[in-house]
Amino acid sequence: MRQRKTLGTIGGLLAAGALLLLAPRLGAQTPQGPLGPQSKPSARENAPLPLPAEEIIRRFAAKEAEFKGARDNYTYSQYVRVRESDAFGKEGGQFERTSEIIFSPEGRRYEKIVREPPATLRMVSLSREDLEDLENIQPFVLTTAELPKYNIEYAGREQVDEISTYVFRVAPKRMEKNQRYFEGTIWVDDEDLQIVKTRGKAVPDVRRGKQENLFPTFETYRQNIDGKYWFPTYTRADDVLHFSHGEVRIRMVVRYRNYKQFGSTVRITGVEEVKPGLPKPPLQ
Repeated sequence: MRQRKTLGTIGGLLAAGALLLLAPRLGAQTPQGPLGPQSKPSARENAPLPLPAEEIIRRFAAKEAEFKGARDNYTYSQYVRVRESDAFGKEGGQFERTSEIIFSPEGRRYEKIVREPPATLRMVSLSREDLEDLENIQPFVLTTAELPKYNIEYAGREQVDEISTYVFRVAPKRMEKNQRYFEGTIWVDDEDLQIVKTRGKAVPDVRRGKQENLFPTFETYRQNIDGKYWFPTYTRADDVLHFSHGEVRIRMVVRYRNYKQFGSTVRITGVEEVKPGLPKPPLQ
């Protein structure tokens, strides 16, 4: 997200009060932050792995590749809302968009915007990278083809609600020009070997002279929609972006709903058609 030039007129005031008045950053090492309580380690955290970590990574990446191919054949609706506020808690404007990912009669997949009120954001503006991240980074899928781009470190086991998971830290090996990457943590179901939860941010942040394009930490939940694959259903972020002329708090919500396989007459929704024991997003 890019900071609007008009914010520079109050940059000094924002910077002066930032340390005392800003909400804590999502990346802070605290047991609870703006996103609520984090997953607690389970008693099995240090249990021996049934397979080497490298083999688990290989297998879940293959499952993720299967899922990506399946998701590319689903239609769904997507709601995005971005709100801004300053260091003193004063609300700014917002951006909203409701769209549908659908197929043309020829089978071509595209996004149809069905509702987008005029944006009222004053402190930041959405960049091309923000829109690309909504498509590829927030619903992060780590496939076999993507593995060479990342360093992946096994970090133990955790219980996410009733789901036992493997935890991995993920970071790009190198930053290629004009490429976007995920950096953070993923939770992988230890039975289905698919990502069920993601927490991190899109990288890199861009700082070129007076041009700054910064991105919030987010958290994405998946749910088992079709009895086989885990689909993204909810993303949220509550972070403070530290621009050189002041700080802006960003709150973002993305909801993915009404998943329906292309060519199917059965309507599958993202919140009702789930089996018991799935990680549930906190209430907004």
